[in-house]
Amino acid sequence: MDDKRNLIAAILLSVAILLGWNFVSAQFFPTPAKPDVTTTVAGANGTPATTPTAQGQPSALPAATAPAAPATQAIRPVEAALAEGNRVPIETPALAGSINLVGARIDDITLTKYRQTIAKDSPPVRLFAPGGTKAAYFASIGWSAQGIAVPNASTVWTTSGSKLTPTTPVTLSWANGTGQTFRIEYSIDANYLITAKQTIANTGTVPVSASSFALIDRLGKPTDPHEQDSWTIHVGPTGYLDGKSVFDTDYDDLEEAPNRTVRYNSAGWLGFTDKYWLAAIVPAKGERVTAAISSPSANNYQTLFARDFTQIAPGQQVSTTSRIFAGAKEVEILESYQDRLGITRLSNAIDWGWFEFFAVPIFKLLHWLFLQVGNFGVAIMALTLIIRLLMFPIANRQFSSMAQMRVVQPKMKALQERFKDDKPKMQQELMKLYKDEKINPLAGCLPILIQIPIFYALYKVLMLAIEMRHQPFILWIKDLSAPDPLHILNLFGLLPFTPPSILAIGVLAVILGITMWAQFRLNPQATDPVQQQVFKIMPWLFMFIMAPFAAGLLLYWITNNILSIGQQQWMYRKFPALKAQAAT
Repeated sequence: MDDKRNLIAAILLSVAILLGWNFVSAQFFPTPAKPDVTTTVAGANGTPATTPTAQGQPSALPAATAPAAPATQAIRPVEAALAEGNRVPIETPALAGSINLVGARIDDITLTKYRQTIAKDSPPVRLFAPGGTKAAYFASIGWSAQGIAVPNASTVWTTSGSKLTPTTPVTLSWANGTGQTFRIEYSIDANYLITAKQTIANTGTVPVSASSFALIDRLGKPTDPHEQDSWTIHVGPTGYLDGKSVFDTDYDDLEEAPNRTVRYNSAGWLGFTDKYWLAAIVPAKGERVTAAISSPSANNYQTLFARDFTQIAPGQQVSTTSRIFAGAKEVEILESYQDRLGITRLSNAIDWGWFEFFAVPIFKLLHWLFLQVGNFGVAIMALTLIIRLLMFPIANRQFSSMAQMRVVQPKMKALQERFKDDKPKMQQELMKLYKDEKINPLAGCLPILIQIPIFYALYKVLMLAIEMRHQPFILWIKDLSAPDPLHILNLFGLLPFTPPSILAIGVLAVILGITMWAQFRLNPQATDPVQQQVFKIMPWLFMFIMAPFAAGLLLYWITNNILSIGQQQWMYRKFPALKAQAAT
């Protein structure tokens, strides 16, 4: 009767874990649904609300005259907006796009090194798109002034250059007709950083007061379910503001904030982050600015920094410098900008989370291994081997402790039988036995506890590092950052449906279950009947739990299981008594 109760308890516990994990993983460990992870960035595949009348105009500045608002535009295709002309092309090894001479906006950026899907003919990822399109997303710089006209979103600028490249800057200019000339000198590096030097020259007869600003404007939120803000991955407004990295403000917070605005007294940089992409504005190093993250209207979001107003006497000019980052969150490039240009904690645009101190070294080691072997899957296997070698002394102690536990097993059973009606006394006598025999009953748990941060850190690396995106392994595994695409339930894609995540059992998940079962078979059998039943069910439970995760994580776990089996066999030869006990 007790055995039946224990079996029922084990089954109910397993079912509760299986069903509960499906909810927990969706909330805390989101995974891509298919190898074609990214389609577009802002407003992807969604239908946003009507374009705000003044989209792109600063919504939070020091008091100044309000710029004229452009007329409401109908939603147009990106191609139609780009075909209207009045543009300066942008061309670098990493970017392609253009600057709109109407408004001097940087509103056309594609990332030429990255494709939207794993298909060979997939177009490049589009980051910025012009206003009036459903994925409108752009950077803009400008001025606010008192008593004079300043350029706005309708201003048509004159350019001195034909193309913006790393070797050819361009200068835009505009005069207001009352003695003030405005210039923007754009330059760009070979990666993702655009520098904008703003100059206002006062050739009039009276002083003027002006303030310069930079902003990023975005229409719509990402619609990909795996680009949503979650407990483990921050997607949305971010930056280094008021002396700390901001990960706790999302789009909904802006809509619910007083005046739909969150203000800051200082800024190192700020912008919008997606899982793999970042658009950010950066003031000059050490420059005093105020900043705001806001939602000027429904479905429209903006990050902005502004400088204090400055008096410009007749015959004088004032220049300020801003930078715009628009690109992929490549770790090496972010760290380079952070260290070389002093952009404080720009590398924190990647939300490594609590285990940053652990995740970053794992990423760097994994990336180095990938560069050496040329295959990301093989690099994961090599990383697993290195981790196992580092943990070998701990595992050795674990097996030694297990061997000692088996030696005193008859004494433990005698105590359990003797004090079966007095549980506190039995625990007291067991603790005394452990002390007398110099046994640590928790030693076997240490490797498992160490595996938890390793697993979490690797999860963050696979899910966040752009370097891992769309990396193939072998055969059908075309993207190790996405789940195994071959599902048994739909006969490996022959049947035209996608199983729900809880039943999406792929080939890698089955291999994981088998290797875990084989590993558990080599372990000494637990004395408690409930533990015995749980260990019998556990491999197949984990098969369901792990199936929706990135294929790279399953590959790590499978490799770890195989190495564990080999290590156990070696340990059994070292501790023959342990092997004999495991066979009973």
